[in-house]
Amino acid sequence: MSADVRVCFVGDSFVAGVGDPLLLGWAGRLGQRAHAAGVPLTSYNLGVRRQTSAEVLARFAAECAPRLPSSCTGRVVLSFGVNDAMVEHGVPRVDPEESAANLTKLLGQAAERGWPVLMVAPPPVDDAAHNARTAELDERFAAICAAAEVPYLRVHTALRESAVWMREVRAGDGAHPGAAGYDALAALALPQWLAWLGH
Repeated sequence: MSADVRVCFVGDSFVAGVGDPLLLGWAGRLGQRAHAAGVPLTSYNLGVRRQTSAEVLARFAAECAPRLPSSCTGRVVLSFGVNDAMVEHGVPRVDPEESAANLTKLLGQAAERGWPVLMVAPPPVDDAAHNARTAELDERFAAICAAAEVPYLRVHTALRESAVWMREVRAGDGAHPGAAGYDALAALALPQWLAWLGH
């Protein structure tokens, strides 16, 4: 592995860490843990509020390519789906079949460029019907990642059962937690994150 390790975190507002007064989110916390474990990586947070899998797909290659040149060890962490499952005008913003196809295309684009991918499941919000739709995407995403031999962090159910996550989501805007919620997500992801980095 090159000493120049770079990771692009690509996705939605949860990737961006919306709601975290420390402005770290779970991506920033995982970057901190990597440094503590001896991996001084360069981390790029490419999370955008309200973006769906379709919007992430549209910008993925153009945003990651200049940040992950062939001279470095480039990696990508993906996470999206909550906005896909959001209902607008009576239907989800992105049909589940299209969400699945978008993930497949993203994994294909990353594989073509030699970028290993770690996928993090879409987390829950304070809306049971929305969570049920997101949980269906979680199942689809898990199957797609398994077929592509891409590690998939199944945090959705664990966070729905997390008193800390759900309490912070309810105390916030109904979707995003505060610092303790992002601590909880990062703690769930940490073992597989470090294993994926090779430590």
